[in-house]
Amino acid sequence: MKNDKKNYYRVNEQIRVKEVRIVSDNGSTVVPTRQALDMARSQGVDLVEISPNAQPPVCRLIDYSKFLYQQKKRAKELKAKQVKQEVKEIRFGPQTDDHDYNFKLKHAKEFLEEGNKVRAFVFFRGRSILFKEQGEVLLLRFANDLEEYGKVEQMPALEGKKMFLYLSPKKAGVAKKSQQKMDRERREAEAKAQSAAGEADAMPAGGGLFANAKNGADALKKLNEGNDAE
Repeated sequence: MKNDKKNYYRVNEQIRVKEVRIVSDNGSTVVPTRQALDMARSQGVDLVEISPNAQPPVCRLIDYSKFLYQQKKRAKELKAKQVKQEVKEIRFGPQTDDHDYNFKLKHAKEFLEEGNKVRAFVFFRGRSILFKEQGEVLLLRFANDLEEYGKVEQMPALEGKKMFLYLSPKKAGVAKKSQQKMDRERREAEAKAQSAAGEADAMPAGGGLFANAKNGADALKKLNEGNDAE
């Protein structure tokens, strides 16, 4: 009989110990290996060693081909039941405007609802590293806006030219939102973006940084108030 290299079990004459323990639904019994082989032949099945390190080794009288099939089927079912968790990245610039922010916030909510982790970061290009404080408050705002969906694993931390924030889902494997709810949130985000664009026209240069700092400061204040309440 051809052996499965991935799921290797000693079978029949490959079992060369003096005695084995035969287990079945009715219990177990220790018999000489030769007697166990005769029992397998009389029943038209195989003697399969399922626990070689036991004393004596544990065997079953079963159809080996069917046994391997059931093992593979069980492994496939277990794999299908596992919730695959991925780490999704969200990238910001220090001068991210509200429209772009809301767009990325929407995706982050979806990622967390699907049971994935989120790694958000602000990338500082060139001299923009001078505005690392604005990057920090932007990430704090982001964490605050996602508090219903995820929990902070790591607060904003600067690593080279990137400042990272790590979030994990509060509830893994939650079903995605309905299309109706997603459309409603999209319309709300667009309305906010239009409002922000109107305010930006009246704002001096650097308004993006100012808006991020203000919103981030509000988020930090809210987080601190939540911590005080706890």
